[in-house]
Amino acid sequence: MSDKSLFNLERTALIIVDLQQGIVGMPASPHPAPVVVSHAAQMALGFRASGGLVVLVHVGPSPDGKDSLRPITDEAAKWPSLPEGWDTIVPELGPQPEDVVIRKRQWGAFYGTDLDLELRRRGKDSIVLCGISTNYGVESTARDAYERGYQQIFVEDACSARSEEDHVFAMTRIFPRIGRVRSTQAVLEALIRR
Repeated sequence: MSDKSLFNLERTALIIVDLQQGIVGMPASPHPAPVVVSHAAQMALGFRASGGLVVLVHVGPSPDGKDSLRPITDEAAKWPSLPEGWDTIVPELGPQPEDVVIRKRQWGAFYGTDLDLELRRRGKDSIVLCGISTNYGVESTARDAYERGYQQIFVEDACSARSEEDHVFAMTRIFPRIGRVRSTQAVLEALIRR
C-alpha cells in the first residue's frame, strides 16, 4: 500500500497513548512533550473532522492502588506519589463526546481493557498509534496489537520516550517489523486525500 492510500479511514482508529497531565510533565526525548501533544492534537482534529475514530488512552491505578502491578524486579519503579489530576488527559486532546476513552492499569492498552472490543465492534482493523512513552505504553500496545492482527502505523514525531536512544530503538528496530513508521504530516496528508 503506498502512502497515497496510507490507510482506510473507515477501518482505522487513531490511538493516543498516555498524553495525560502527569506524563507530559516529565522529560521526553527526542521530541519535547508539547510537540508530541501538538502533533497528536492535529491528527485527532483531522480524524474527527473526517468522521474517524479517536481513542484516548490514559493510565492510572484505582484510588486505593490495589490494582497496581507489583512484580519482583531487579530495578524498582521509582514512582512518586501521584498528585490529583495526574491521569487527566491533556485539554488539547479533549476528550470529545465521540471519542473512546480507555483507562489502563499497566503499560499496554489492550490487556484488561475494552480496547479490542471497542475497535472490533466498530469494524476497525488498523490503528495509527502515538503517545508517550515510545518504548513503554506505545510499544506494549503495539506488540499486543500485532499479536491480535491489527495493521499499524507509528507516528514517529508524535511519540517520545525518556531518552532518544529508547525512542530510536523502538522506531528503527521494533516498529518496522510490525507496521509502518510515518510522520504526522504523512497521516494528515492521507486524511486530506481521502
